[in-house]
Amino acid sequence: MDILSDSLNSGPAAHASPASVIDSDDGWAESVMLSEGKYGPYQVVARAASSTLIVDEPMGVGGLGSGPTPFDLLSAALGSCALMTMRRYATERAWPLERLVVRVVHDRPALAARDRFLKEIQITGRLTSSQVAALIEVSMRCPIHLTLARGSQVETRLVGEAGIAQVAIGRTAHMRAMREACGQGGMPGGAARAPSPPRESVSPPPW
Repeated sequence: MDILSDSLNSGPAAHASPASVIDSDDGWAESVMLSEGKYGPYQVVARAASSTLIVDEPMGVGGLGSGPTPFDLLSAALGSCALMTMRRYATERAWPLERLVVRVVHDRPALAARDRFLKEIQITGRLTSSQVAALIEVSMRCPIHLTLARGSQVETRLVGEAGIAQVAIGRTAHMRAMREACGQGGMPGGAARAPSPPRESVSPPPW
């Protein structure tokens, strides 16, 4: 088994040794399965524990346009996480939030350049200015925002043909992190909660 570690942050984890490699059987770890699609050179089938989607490149650059690009998914992850977190925060406090719309702009002019994201947030409802400010603030604490803003340690492992378990595992990690984000801060009902045990769901093999 070969391990390549590419640490993308500047904190203590950036100097982690190979001994800290994530265990795929860890009780808190989640996984998705990705394989090549049947059509086009770039089509990818991405399988999570609860759903399957297609990833692709647009027509005109060699793809079929059969799904979002990896960068689209990255922006969608950031925007949907922010939207879900704001909605949860408002619901827990019974605020009269009617509707949320989020648009994410992503820019990276060159491969080695630093990524830049812009979240544009539209909030509709009879909310006070302090409530709106609290929603914007909690959107900046949402799990994916923190993942992108603070960096991550990415490890690559070469395995044999029989070395990858043909299952995708979900343990509600995002919901647990979102609950923790909503529990922080000084707003009413903002007491932090202890992490809940993971609730596991497993996708069946593709055959």
